[in-house]
Amino acid sequence: MPLFPNIKFHEAIVLQNIENNNQELFLTHGHQADFMNYVGWKINRFLVRILWKPLQVWGIKDPTSPAKNYIELIKVERRIKKWIASNSNKITITGHTHRPRFPSPSENALHYFNDGSCVHPRSITGIEIAEGTIALIKWFIDTKEDGTLQIVKEVLEGPCRLEDYKN
Repeated sequence: MPLFPNIKFHEAIVLQNIENNNQELFLTHGHQADFMNYVGWKINRFLVRILWKPLQVWGIKDPTSPAKNYIELIKVERRIKKWIASNSNKITITGHTHRPRFPSPSENALHYFNDGSCVHPRSITGIEIAEGTIALIKWFIDTKEDGTLQIVKEVLEGPCRLEDYKN
């Protein structure tokens, strides 16, 4: 029985900050800048399921993954940055490269954000957008003084006001 019948998936979404002159934030996974994950996804899916899964059991890592291949990571990030530059430096939030990025609003750099690896053994990282601000955050399990466990949020970068990121 299908878990989510009729569910629709989108490659990306655009959020509009209506309180700041309809400022747009482009959110996507980032795999679109990786040839094997975007154009060759059927071949890649086959290779991951049939070839890499058994090899990983023996400790052999996938050399094509941007998360594990620094050269591929740089290529993917370069393509994403080129897209941002050709699209009016639109604030862009991606994943896929597993390398956190959080530009300062005062930098004249591209407005490229990345949450990093996202899922870690005892924590998750993310980009939080709340009340007109953006921040790189981490949620993790910690112990209270009495020994009970709690979930704690730590701000790694920011928060910075979205309005300070001008196109």
